[in-house]
Amino acid sequence: MNQNRSGGPSKVKNKSAAPVQITAEQILRVAHENQQTLPKAPPKQVITDQEELEDYRLRKRQQYESLVGRNQKTPSIYIKYASWEESQKDLTRARSVFERFLNIDHRISTVWIKYAEMEMRNKNINLARNIWDRAVCLLPRVSQLWFKYTFMEDMLGNYPAARAIFERWMQWKPEPQAWNSYLKFEQRLKLFENARLIFEKYILVHPYIKTWIKYTKFEERLGNIENARTIFQRAIEFLGEDGNDEQLFIAFAKFEEKYKEIERARVIYKYAIDHVPKNRAKDLFDTFTNFEKQHGDRIGIEDVVLGKKRFQYEEEIKKNSKNYDIWFDYLKMEEINGEIEKTREIYERSIGNLPPTNEKKHWKRYIYLWINYALFEELISKDMERARSVYSECIKLIPHKEFSFSKIWILFANFEIRQLNLDKARLIYGQAIGRHPKSKIFDQYIHLEIELGNFDRVRTLYEKYLEIMPDNCDAWCKFAQLETELGETARARAIFELAIQQPNLDRPEVVWKDFIDSEIQLKQFNFVKQLYRKLLEKTNHVKVWIGFIKFVHSIKDKQQQQQVKQDGDDDGSTTISDINQPTRDIFIEAHKALSNSDKEERLLLLESWKEFEQTFGNQETLNQVLKKIPQRVIKRRSDGSGGIEEYFDYIFPEEEKSTQTSLKLLEAAQRWKKLKQQQELQKQQQQQQES
Repeated sequence: MNQNRSGGPSKVKNKSAAPVQITAEQILRVAHENQQTLPKAPPKQVITDQEELEDYRLRKRQQYESLVGRNQKTPSIYIKYASWEESQKDLTRARSVFERFLNIDHRISTVWIKYAEMEMRNKNINLARNIWDRAVCLLPRVSQLWFKYTFMEDMLGNYPAARAIFERWMQWKPEPQAWNSYLKFEQRLKLFENARLIFEKYILVHPYIKTWIKYTKFEERLGNIENARTIFQRAIEFLGEDGNDEQLFIAFAKFEEKYKEIERARVIYKYAIDHVPKNRAKDLFDTFTNFEKQHGDRIGIEDVVLGKKRFQYEEEIKKNSKNYDIWFDYLKMEEINGEIEKTREIYERSIGNLPPTNEKKHWKRYIYLWINYALFEELISKDMERARSVYSECIKLIPHKEFSFSKIWILFANFEIRQLNLDKARLIYGQAIGRHPKSKIFDQYIHLEIELGNFDRVRTLYEKYLEIMPDNCDAWCKFAQLETELGETARARAIFELAIQQPNLDRPEVVWKDFIDSEIQLKQFNFVKQLYRKLLEKTNHVKVWIGFIKFVHSIKDKQQQQQVKQDGDDDGSTTISDINQPTRDIFIEAHKALSNSDKEERLLLLESWKEFEQTFGNQETLNQVLKKIPQRVIKRRSDGSGGIEEYFDYIFPEEEKSTQTSLKLLEAAQRWKKLKQQQELQKQQQQQQES
């Protein structure tokens, strides 16, 4: 059936009837007209007397001789010629034909076989023996000649002669099929000692696993169990490393299992797993697993599963030794298994697979092999010296001029702290700062000294920290916070003053916020106002204004409000609104300062101002703020790709007035233009009337 490209059967696309229809009668007629006439068989010749027979033979021989003369090296012509002579009962001529070709080319085994079979059909056994003997002497590597020769003697019952022929054949070290035929011959005659001697020669000529297994099965069929076991052992010793094949061990183990030697079979499987290369042991693991499921306990089954997993991990590592996730899984399995030396060996192998380049992204997974190795030596194997050595070698390996890992330095220092070696831990932190300083290393070192109460050393570390990283806001804030906690407010204020003077802080808003919060806690309100004014000189951000406003409003404490109320009860001259006037003044100042800023920021300020007036103001002040609230409108603009998008915009009252003014000017211009056109039209009409 025709198939389309997708592999399925082709489908008829047009199922409508063809315009020209063909009938069955037309098909049969065309087939009959085109039918080729078969050649007629030649007429049969009937020979009635001897003279006609001789004449027929002469003509036939002349034909064959003519063919032979034209094709002297074509064996099929000679074979047909000889077969015809044999059919005429003239064996002498047939032999002559075969001999003529053999004189030309004796390397065609088919001619020898046909020659010998002719003599065998005519019961000329000795002549056939001579032909076979000549053939195997001239063509000793043609197995078919030997097979035919031994088969003839075997069929005649001449077993000694057949054995002698086999022995002659075996001297040429033929293929395994010849040896198997010899073995079958002796076993058929029930001469098992002869067969055993043949096997001994067989395993030397063809020292393959299949040969040894055949030998063991031969002994097993005879019931010689010990001999079969000995042959298996000889095979393993004789083949050496070449014999480390799973098929031999599987056959040996199944042999022992068959005769209820379970422990022997288990030992064989374990020996095989240790010696057979992992890439050639897949069937071995599967067979051993099934064996343990039948005859083993839970521990045995776990050992088998563990071995199988080891094999899988080793195969994955051979494919890509830098796949660190495979190493992690492999090591985790070995750690759970609890074999210290085996786990250590795998750790050593894993850390030997360095990343391909000195780029940090390639080292991020690799470095955890070292970390896990050090933790394994410390926590599981309890070998502290080896753990220290692992950390040291890892630090030597990392290219610190290009990048470093603060985690490895911190873990190394913490390890020495657990060993009560504070001086070594300080030395490690010092090396880390000297070779590749990082924020995490400073933070951990400072935390250690704070825990120990060495505040002078902490100040020195912070000074070094800020000298190396003056743009690190967290360092400035933590340093100032430390001084504040120690009661050194002047030091803390000086640190903040230095911090806000740095030109390239990564997050200056954090420093300003912490500075302001610190002064608020100290109740230095006037100084806080000064700080806000300094900050507003640097930035005109709406959030700074809102923070300033909230601060100013918050410092009017309840006592002041209560005093104002009492004064109002006495003379009615002061109100709460007067207390909130400084806050309202800052709102007005902020609104003016943000007049040219982003509309979103201005709206945010006005919303905050409206909430303030709703809470603390009156209707008059609230109306003043509401008049400043912009109107939200929907506008359209091009999105850059030929389309139109809608967006929200805000129109403030002052913008609306300027817009109205411009509209009035435009209307006046249009009226003037219209008046001008009317005057010109009137002039034209007057000129036409005068003319």
